[in-house]
Amino acid sequence: MEVLNNFNSLFLSVWEKGILGIDFFQILVGLGIFLLFLVFRGLISRLIIKKLEIISKRTTNKLDDTFVKSMLGPARFLPIVLGVFFASYYMSFTDETREFVDNINRTLITILIFWIIHQIIEPISYILSGLDKILTRELIGWILKSLKILIFILGAAAVLELWGIKIGPIIAGLGLFGVAVALGAQDLFKNLISGILVLVEKRFRMGDWIRVDGIIEGVVERIGFRSTVIRKFDKSLAIIPNFQFAENAVINVSKTTNWLISWIITLQYDTTVDQLKTIRNQIEDHINNSEDFDQSIGVAVRVDKFADSSIDMYVRCFSKTDSWNEWLKVKENLALSIKQIVEDNKASFAFPSQSIYVEKK
Repeated sequence: MEVLNNFNSLFLSVWEKGILGIDFFQILVGLGIFLLFLVFRGLISRLIIKKLEIISKRTTNKLDDTFVKSMLGPARFLPIVLGVFFASYYMSFTDETREFVDNINRTLITILIFWIIHQIIEPISYILSGLDKILTRELIGWILKSLKILIFILGAAAVLELWGIKIGPIIAGLGLFGVAVALGAQDLFKNLISGILVLVEKRFRMGDWIRVDGIIEGVVERIGFRSTVIRKFDKSLAIIPNFQFAENAVINVSKTTNWLISWIITLQYDTTVDQLKTIRNQIEDHINNSEDFDQSIGVAVRVDKFADSSIDMYVRCFSKTDSWNEWLKVKENLALSIKQIVEDNKASFAFPSQSIYVEKK
């Protein structure tokens, strides 16, 4: 009987002292409070968030849809913060333990605040989309990514400060480390600056057809911090460092408003002066009277030079269409018309030839 009494007194002593001076009854109640808030977390995701999603879908504005979607994570994290807070304040801690628990609560609240700020940035992108005339869509994306990284760094710094970790020495150490990295990563920063210049100056955007002579020609798929992804016309993918677009001339073919036609028409040397003048005038009249060409830019049809095997006539004009496929049709029609004009005037096109004279002995 005495053994049972000793066990009973020992059990009650352990029950009252519990863990860290907290009796097991308070621990069980605290766990119950926390589990209650976990159930509340499930209700938030199933009822409140779902209801808000249904309401936001009824509107034509995508801003509220994005806002509800971005707040899903913080909304599900909020009951955990509240559960830890109420459960911890129900328990009786020593002064040292209470300070530690308060730091945990402050940390969770800090994470929640910075998480909400981080998630709000996504809906802001729809507000900034109205600045397309000033900033490109790609540059806006870069700005938003930079803000997210900045908020993450500030949030981490705030949490470290709560736990007494000074960030000043860390920043100083990172500064020295950054100098060392910068010396060994000059190409990285050169590409980064070049990418920013491309976006700020609006040299090209995603979906544009660009050409850099001797380097690349294709459609821009993505503009990154270090490189740009371009889909070539054979469907292969090319990743080009951004500095190439800063150091070389970039031709944005998608922005072409008038396609150039520049030809050398070679005529035989037996073509008479009258034939040359007639052919020249008829080609010029055909271009000037056609609706396919923009005469305001300038039309040039002139006898150019005496080549080795031909008399060269220079033809230069611009189409009205900005479509590449339509330009090909216009160019084809002009080529057929020039051939018809040359044939109607009893002239012939020249081709490279050589005359060989055999000396008689």
